Amino acid sequence: MNKDIQRDLILKSFLAESEEGLSRMEQGILELESHPDDGELIQTIFRVVHTFKGNAAILELKYALEFAHALEDLLDRMRTHQLSCSTEIADILLSSQDVLRELAAGGAAGKDEPTPLSKKLLQRIRDQIEAEHAGENEVRSTTEPEMVGVGPSTGPATQATSLASVPAARTLRVDVQKLDRLLDLTGEIAIAQGRTTRLLQDRGCFSIEELTEAHNTEAMLQSELHELVTKVRMVPVGPLFRQYQRTVRDLAKELGKTVNFQIEGAEVEVDTSVAEHLRDPLLHMVRNAMDHGIELPEQRRKAGKHPEGTITLRASHQSGSISIEVEDDGAGLDRAKVLAAAKRRGIPVDRGLSDHDIYQLVFESGLSTTDQVSNLSGRGVGMDVVRRNVQALRGNVSISSRPGLGSTVHLRFPLTLAIIEGFAVEVSGSTYVIPLDHVVECVELPAEERNSEYGTGVLKLRGEPVPYLQLRDYFQLPGARASRQNVVVVQQDEKRVGLVVDTLHGATQTVIKPLAHLFKDVPGVSSSAILGSGRVAFILDVSALLRSFEMEATQSAWAAGASGAQVHQSDICI
Repeated sequence: MNKDIQRDLILKSFLAESEEGLSRMEQGILELESHPDDGELIQTIFRVVHTFKGNAAILELKYALEFAHALEDLLDRMRTHQLSCSTEIADILLSSQDVLRELAAGGAAGKDEPTPLSKKLLQRIRDQIEAEHAGENEVRSTTEPEMVGVGPSTGPATQATSLASVPAARTLRVDVQKLDRLLDLTGEIAIAQGRTTRLLQDRGCFSIEELTEAHNTEAMLQSELHELVTKVRMVPVGPLFRQYQRTVRDLAKELGKTVNFQIEGAEVEVDTSVAEHLRDPLLHMVRNAMDHGIELPEQRRKAGKHPEGTITLRASHQSGSISIEVEDDGAGLDRAKVLAAAKRRGIPVDRGLSDHDIYQLVFESGLSTTDQVSNLSGRGVGMDVVRRNVQALRGNVSISSRPGLGSTVHLRFPLTLAIIEGFAVEVSGSTYVIPLDHVVECVELPAEERNSEYGTGVLKLRGEPVPYLQLRDYFQLPGARASRQNVVVVQQDEKRVGLVVDTLHGATQTVIKPLAHLFKDVPGVSSSAILGSGRVAFILDVSALLRSFEMEATQSAWAAGASGAQVHQSDICI
């Protein structure tokens, strides 16, 4: 193997191993703050740094080796009880963990250079060691507050997102027994395929029953293989959730708040791709809960609450989906403030809406209930990012709140992003798949609506107005409309709309394929699938269709109402 290629593989392995170890280190430091005399925690942190130092020496990363060696000396003095884990020591350790992560990423990229932050932190570590040797009671610090630890310029936002700056090593730990079963299954499938092939080649010596049995055996093994691969991709949410313990700690120091961070359902498993895409939404929600939700200790005392607030990250399985909640026991949402913020942004709101509907406005782009812009909030970005990212995962998000008692953001996702339970339809000879969890019902398009020249309109469904959209017109497909058309009623959150199609093919389980670069910006399409016939079907993006429809629903619905049906403004709001 080429030496350069071999070194690249070693560096990638170094980065993956370092990331795993540094995550354990961060968790250990955070626990050490609460249990400063726990010798096992100190040993855990020491072992991570010692391993990092050894790997840096093997790879000849001289500066990374120098930094890790100094940090190891500091930890050794903590092991021998010459130093205790004060708040300042904890800050040094956490900042050192950030630096080690940067050095690992730099080493993997072929760089081994100090940064201004690492230089100042290295000097601070050495000062701690020298002060201990001299028996000084006051530990001098040569690091500017904003450069190391929590400060205005590199505050919690930077530290909390430091993981995102490191190239993700897309690796998974897999139980060897699962790998053994995967190997066995591939062999069994090959045998089953061989049997089917022999039966087809020897046409005169087999019965239909034998061929059916061979096919069923092969299908059963394929199904087991797929189920096992899906399980291999599942990872517990605990490690993901624990990353935000650092975020809460740093933000609490910056904001002058006292917060207890809790995790429930850490053993719940999600698809690895879901976990990767949840990092940013969860970060935004935790920051939002810290800044907007949890009050200052004196404010909580006046309100009759415990001065320490609580933020809970919770995961559970619900009806074949994954439910994740971010809950705080803070001040809750203020209906009047949300309405005022919506008015400032020019968002039309009916004041007769329920509190639940009003609260969902916080997901609108640019809406902020904070008057002053700070490092954390005030620009109206964050929660709209949450909604976009969640919907990109075929999930939905909502918020509930009790004024004075707190708020909860609810997220719900499918178990896996690799397979979709869909509803197949046909329009102008092309097949489309609608995610089944969005489908409410199917009805026939009334005869009087079939010849409408407009691509949109409004149906009366059991007395309720349901706006509809002709998929043929939306995608500008050729050919005349079918003599008989159907409407698939879909729903996203509280919004419903009908999609007019030619033919209903029914429910189907579909393997999702990414779109080619040429089609990635097609509105209303999220991905593709290969049908049993070998043809390609597009999987519809219901959220994008609804957003597109909202922009033209009013004009089209009033035009459709000119045929005789009286349509009111309230009828066309989706």
